[in-house]
Amino acid sequence: MIGAILGDMIGAPYEFDRGDKTKDFPLFSRRSHFTDDSVMTVAVAEALISSYGKSDDEIRAVLVDSMQKWGKRYPNAGYGCMFSQWLTTKDPQPYGSYGNGSAMRVSSAGWLYDDIETTRRMAALTAEVTHNHPEGIKGAEATASAIFLARNGSNKDDIRQYIVTEFGYDLSRTCDEIRPIYHHVESCQETVPEAITAFLEGNDFEDVIRTAVSLGGDCDTLTCIAGGMAEAFYGVPDEISEECYKRLTDDICEVIRHFNAKVAEMQI
Repeated sequence: MIGAILGDMIGAPYEFDRGDKTKDFPLFSRRSHFTDDSVMTVAVAEALISSYGKSDDEIRAVLVDSMQKWGKRYPNAGYGCMFSQWLTTKDPQPYGSYGNGSAMRVSSAGWLYDDIETTRRMAALTAEVTHNHPEGIKGAEATASAIFLARNGSNKDDIRQYIVTEFGYDLSRTCDEIRPIYHHVESCQETVPEAITAFLEGNDFEDVIRTAVSLGGDCDTLTCIAGGMAEAFYGVPDEISEECYKRLTDDICEVIRHFNAKVAEMQI
């Protein structure tokens, strides 16, 4: 999960095509801060842990409660208009979105379950409470699936093949082909394939992050998605992780610690 938060934090200064579409940039600056991507990543992680083993309906209810709680705690994190309304509604309902928000918040689902079928089902649940359009659900499932496969030792060719076969995303373009024409777009179908491509091309955790940011567009979210995959495949260097924690609040750090303990417990 820390990889996704790092992607959000490092990509944030360059969102809305504010970067130069280069991999050569300061990894951290005074503008490197967490946004709504990290807040909702934490909210979903907390919900999945606290509702572990419960029914789908119970999990959905806990997801809604957690997302609204964290959204109210950090009301100025940069939410989209429709999601902002959802956060403050007494009886919030899904609103047919295929936005990339479903994919950016799902990384914990890739770590918490023992098989890919359960991983995909849980990823779908995290999407459905808001982003119940088929593309919104697909984006969440694809992201969690890539993380699951990466943490369980699949190589990149196998991950690519699974994503293409199961979800139909076009992963044939290189980042050099994507970069010149890529622009700010917030749909899953134009963010998730690009994030996966950045992950597949990267040579280590930092290189994945730099590659994702270099594509431009909605690059805090794109890099959040790619960063979750990169963590699962490469791990996160201690010095980068430590810099991230310095920029997080105590309550967010506490959820991350709880999440890491849960993942470690499952691996025993």
